Amino acid sequence: MDPGYRTLDVTREGHVVRVRFDTPEAGNAVTGTVLAELLAVLGAVRDDPDVRVLVLSGAGPDFSLGGDLDEFDGLMAKDPTGAHIAALGDRARRVCEALAGGSAVTVARLHGRVVGAGLALALFCDLRAGADSTRFRMPELAVGLPIAWGGALPRLMHEAGAARVRELLLMGSGFGAATAKELSVLHRVAPEAELDDVVQQWIRPLVRRSPTALRVTKAVLNSYAAAARTADATLLDGELLAAALAARREEPGRP
Repeated sequence: MDPGYRTLDVTREGHVVRVRFDTPEAGNAVTGTVLAELLAVLGAVRDDPDVRVLVLSGAGPDFSLGGDLDEFDGLMAKDPTGAHIAALGDRARRVCEALAGGSAVTVARLHGRVVGAGLALALFCDLRAGADSTRFRMPELAVGLPIAWGGALPRLMHEAGAARVRELLLMGSGFGAATAKELSVLHRVAPEAELDDVVQQWIRPLVRRSPTALRVTKAVLNSYAAAARTADATLLDGELLAAALAARREEPGRP
């Protein structure tokens, strides 16, 4: 793997690629650079049939504190039409689709705080393990934004159920690992010191699977998930985010 990434630490161990967000001083914020580098990694994994598993994790005290509002505001200042924001939203959608739709099984190793765009990326992983101290939050409504990032809303509703998601989003309240497991946001919960062992328990059988069987199984699972959705407006996420940011700039008291 290319060692020259600025925001990610990427290593390869046999059939397993490990990708770690590596800007803990910035809360592992999901920026345009992070998304571009994730796309590069996921493209390399897609083109390598020998990779069976990709593990996504975060350095420092938190997995990810989500999107960078300063970056959003800077992009809107540069182009008030929202074209740059729409492009960023399209990049986010492509990353999420690559996590869910690639041939490798994607595993999210979660700890600390998992917020907004960070939670969205985790949701698109096939398997998710979290420390028992992990905290989750979708704060978009509280900061004046819609849940329009990478197709996260339909994915969350499909995984957790529409009624529970409605309450979480409208209240903007955080929730812990036990609730996340109840909602199927997490498959497994463990003390943080045991989290690597949990991930390894998944990796061991997966690396022995036929790569063709893994690819076909993921494709079938994704097909059934898509068939259960009567509508999908994720292609509009970037445009919706741009429109919301433009309106936010016009609100009294906003910079």
